[in-house]
Amino acid sequence: MKFIDTHTHLYAEAFDEDQQLVLEQAIAAGVNHFFIPAIDSTYVQRMYALEIAYPKSVHLMAGLHPTHVKENVAEELEKVAEQLKARKFCAIGEIGIDLYWDKQFIGEQQLAFTQQIIWAKKYTLPIVIHCRDAFDEVFEILEAQKGKDLYGIFHCFTGTLKQAKQAISLNFKLGIGGVITFKNGKVDQFLREISIENIVLETDSPYLAPVPHRGKRNESKYLTLIANKVAKCYGITLEEVAFKTSKNAMTIFKNQKINFKK
Repeated sequence: MKFIDTHTHLYAEAFDEDQQLVLEQAIAAGVNHFFIPAIDSTYVQRMYALEIAYPKSVHLMAGLHPTHVKENVAEELEKVAEQLKARKFCAIGEIGIDLYWDKQFIGEQQLAFTQQIIWAKKYTLPIVIHCRDAFDEVFEILEAQKGKDLYGIFHCFTGTLKQAKQAISLNFKLGIGGVITFKNGKVDQFLREISIENIVLETDSPYLAPVPHRGKRNESKYLTLIANKVAKCYGITLEEVAFKTSKNAMTIFKNQKINFKK
């Protein structure tokens, strides 16, 4: 079985002491590709170093994370623009709106989200959305920008069935991660009402580790625990989940050369 982790921060400080081991253990568990979301300019060199170390497995995104949108938003966006001009990326992400921690920069977040969607269309790239306590605000922008040239992944989807259907109608797959294993996760209660063709798997490591590792550092090798839960929700085999979700991921990241067979 081969899995794709569509969202993992393997360059984060949490992996400074054992990054190589974490990658090797994930690959041994069948996770062969890692899609790496951006945060802000301070992490770019870490991301590039990870790609150099694992060029066949690591796929980088460019973007400005909404929780890192501050007074210097114009400067940070300019750096994203420079990266997009300089080289290829698999997506623009993670981008969006986060009103959980702070609402002070909501205007700047909306501006940054919109601008990065425009760039995604320009470079024919998918977007990977971060949405926390901001579904209405995110959907407002997506509805204004919708079209065949706007597509991607709703990372760490934790919304309702109605919101899931709205995201899917706007050309987005749902990123299913460790939250699906939580007792209060809720997504598992309606996941079967959504075609498996509309979901992809992710860990968001080092965050949101699945049960029984909840509260500890998450790792890409735990993607199999998430996949097992998904298999139970749909009443299908783990092998089917691996194949179908990986196929879904490749329809989003279609500009990446990935060798994948059932």
